[in-house]
This record gives sequence, C-alpha cells and structure tokens, in this order.
Amino acid sequence: MAKWTPRHEAPEPLEGPVVATITGGTILWFVLFLVQLPFYGWFDDHGHTWWVWTCLAGAGLGLIGIWYVRKRDAAIKRAAATEGLTVTPSAE
Repeated sequence: MAKWTPRHEAPEPLEGPVVATITGGTILWFVLFLVQLPFYGWFDDHGHTWWVWTCLAGAGLGLIGIWYVRKRDAAIKRAAATEGLTVTPSAE
C-alpha cells in the first residue's frame, strides 16, 4: 500500500463561539432529558430507557465540555495577551 502524502497544507481550524455552542448543546441534552422523563414508563415498557439515560449522559458530559472550553478560551486569551496580540472576543 502506497503512503499517502497531502498535496496541500491543511487549512487553519475554524474558530467560532465555542463556549456558546457547547452551552447550547448541553442545555438541549438536558431539556431532552426533562421532556422524556414523564414518559419513562413508556420507554421502560418498550425497552428504550437508554434514550432517557443517553440524554442525561449528554448533559453531564456537556458540563465537562463547558468547563473545558471556558478554560481553553481563557488560556488562548492569556497567551495572546502575553504576546501582545489582540484577540477577538468570543460570544458567550
């Protein structure tokens, strides 16, 4: 098998409102959990309780994600400040 080599350099990663995106996703997972909770009996009868717990797990992992991206955003801003660069403020 021949080794694959890229013909051009990879593009720069896209940066956007990462904190807002992760927060919105976390809220969405938690809302989905709350919406499914009154129907837990139906999910249990049909063997689909994993849907409910998947939403709760998504919300829990989203909380970890919020913590992570806030720390990352702060570190990027701190690094830019020490280098004397200006950073565009992210929408939070």
